[in-house]
Amino acid sequence: MAKDKSAKAAKTSGTVVGSLGSLGDYLKEQRLAARLSLRQLADQVGVSNPYLSQIERGLRKPSAEVLQQLARALRVSAEQLYVRAGIVHPDPGQAGSVELAVLADTHLTERQKQSLLDVYASFLALNERDAAAPPDHP
Repeated sequence: MAKDKSAKAAKTSGTVVGSLGSLGDYLKEQRLAARLSLRQLADQVGVSNPYLSQIERGLRKPSAEVLQQLARALRVSAEQLYVRAGIVHPDPGQAGSVELAVLADTHLTERQKQSLLDVYASFLALNERDAAAPPDHP
C-alpha cells in the first residue's frame, strides 16, 4: 500500500514539474527573445533573481499575480501564461471566462483565487466523468 502511494506521489509530482517546466521553458524563451537578463526581468517583475530562476527551471509555481507581471514585462498574453501554468485550462467550448474572472478579481487574495479555481476544476472534472460514464440500466 505504501508503495502505491509513493508511486502515485512520484507520478503526480512529475506531472506538476512537467507542466511547470513547459511554463519555465516558455518564459525563458520569451526573456531571451526580449534580450533581458534574468536579473533585469526579475527587477521589472518585482521578484528575486533566484525565485525567477526557480520558475524558469520548473521548481516553483508562480502566483497569478506574478504571472500577470511576467506577461506585462515580456509583452505576452497573461491568459497564455495561465494556461501554461495550469491555472486556466483551455476548453474548446469555453473561453475560460470563469477562471479569468476569478483571476482578475482584485477583492480576492491569491489563496482565495486558487481555492475557487480548484473547486471549479473539480466540478468540471466531476461533470466530465459523469458524462462519460455509461448509464445505469434498471
